Amino acid sequence: MAKAKKPADGQADAEVGDGQVGPGREGLVDLYRQMLLVRMFEESCQRSFRKGVIGGYLHLYTGQEAVAAGFLAHVREGDKVITGYRDHAHALLLRCDPREVMAELYGRRDGLSKGKGGSMHLFAIDRGLWGGYGIVGGHIPLGVGFAYALRYQGTDHICQLYLGDGALQTGAFHEAANLAGLWGRDGNCPVVFVVENNQYAMGTSVERSTAMTDLAAKFDAYGIEREKVDGMDLEAVLECAARVTQQVRESGKPCAVEAVTYRLASHGAADFVERYRTKKEVAQWRERDPIDRLERRLLEAEALEADMIDEIKSGVRDEVGKAIEFAAGSEQPSEEELYSDVLAGGDEYMGHQ
Repeated sequence: MAKAKKPADGQADAEVGDGQVGPGREGLVDLYRQMLLVRMFEESCQRSFRKGVIGGYLHLYTGQEAVAAGFLAHVREGDKVITGYRDHAHALLLRCDPREVMAELYGRRDGLSKGKGGSMHLFAIDRGLWGGYGIVGGHIPLGVGFAYALRYQGTDHICQLYLGDGALQTGAFHEAANLAGLWGRDGNCPVVFVVENNQYAMGTSVERSTAMTDLAAKFDAYGIEREKVDGMDLEAVLECAARVTQQVRESGKPCAVEAVTYRLASHGAADFVERYRTKKEVAQWRERDPIDRLERRLLEAEALEADMIDEIKSGVRDEVGKAIEFAAGSEQPSEEELYSDVLAGGDEYMGHQ
């Protein structure tokens, strides 16, 4: 399969992937770089949060990179992507400019949402990203609605809907899944439910939040096909995503994938203690770090050499550094921005002169 489109200068402003990224060497090296960008970006965000320059709250994607990287490699122009509040990776993997993503986290005017959304509300409609939502499970009905609309409009586009294990315990999930199964029965709901099972909903383990710990099986009640994939293995995710997205695109029927992964970072940047899990558990999962696993495979396949890895890491580190510099130098939003993109006729309704 063809390599994903990428910018000639190495900046993250290329076209959205054409749905053709596969396990070829070039494609995997490109995805390795993208996953490193996500990892280093997130590590930088955590430092910035603790310095007090990122306000609001911050949820990192560290450890889960293979899930979004594998599925978003199969996004086509016109598809829609919607996710919860752990959304930095999705924006970066859809080739949003890291400088604009960082500026949004800094609450600056040059951010993706003009500094008004912050970490949990990243939007880039031109890239197919329809949020970033802060309410657990609140975005699930929207994603199902997007899928129905795409088929109603007569397109072959699909919606990739990302949700966590905790979101499956909300009423919004069950209502939306019921409609997806109902509409999908007639081929009118091309949605891929990507369940990012990172083992914990904040500090509550899957075992303590549901009697049915086989999360994929929850979709059976709604007539939705489902399967599981090792979310710490990029190549496994790529294979699964290629097959599932094509199936949903052709049939218009929903499908669910439970990606079994692990959050190597804390739930949020202020979650220091983590009494709900042991250091031993984290260390065991860290041995399956998806970036390290991919790096070893690329070295074994002679698709990468040690000096190439150093070069890639240096380039990514420089890109993240420039994103921080850009965000820090961007201006604060003006007061007028309080009233834009909120309501039609915002000035009139808000009494703003």
